[in-house]
Amino acid sequence: MNSKVTDRLATGVFGLIAAVIAAILVGLFTYIIINGVSHISLSFLTSRSSALSSGGGIRDQLFNSFYILALTMLITVPLGVGGGIYMAEYAPANKLTDFIRVCIEVLSSLPSIVMGMFGMLMFVNLTGWGYSIIGGALALTIFNLPVMVRVTEDAIRSVPKEQKEASLALGV
Repeated sequence: MNSKVTDRLATGVFGLIAAVIAAILVGLFTYIIINGVSHISLSFLTSRSSALSSGGGIRDQLFNSFYILALTMLITVPLGVGGGIYMAEYAPANKLTDFIRVCIEVLSSLPSIVMGMFGMLMFVNLTGWGYSIIGGALALTIFNLPVMVRVTEDAIRSVPKEQKEASLALGV
C-alpha cells in the first residue's frame, strides 16, 4: 500500500472510532436525562435530606456547595489576580521570581487528589476544625490559586506593549 492510501485508511478508522465513542456518550447522556428528569422536582431541590429513610431532598447539599464555591471565589480571585498582576508587572526578573514561577507551575499541575489530601490533612486534621465549610473552601483555594495566578499572569503578558502604553496615555 502506498502512504496516501494508508493515511486515508487510518484517518477513516480513527474517525469511525471517534464517531462510535461520541455516539456512546450521546446515548448515555440521553438515557440519564430521560430517566433522571422525571425524578427532579422543586420539592427534591428544596426539601431536607432524610438520614433515617430513603428519599428526601438535596437542599442542604446544594446550599453547602454554593457556600463553599462563594467562599473559595472570595478568597481565590483577589489573591490570584493580585498575584498574577504582581508577577507580570511588578516582580523583578531574577532567580527568585523564576523559582516562584516554577513553584506555581508545579502546584498547578498537581493532581486534584493530592491537593485534596493535603487540604484534608491541613484543614481537617491539623487545625482540628473537622469537616467544615471553611476547611473545604481553603482546600479548594489552595487547589485553584496557582491556576488563577498563572492565567492572570499569562493574560497580562499577552497584551502588546503598545496597547499598555496607549492605556496609560488615556489615564487608565
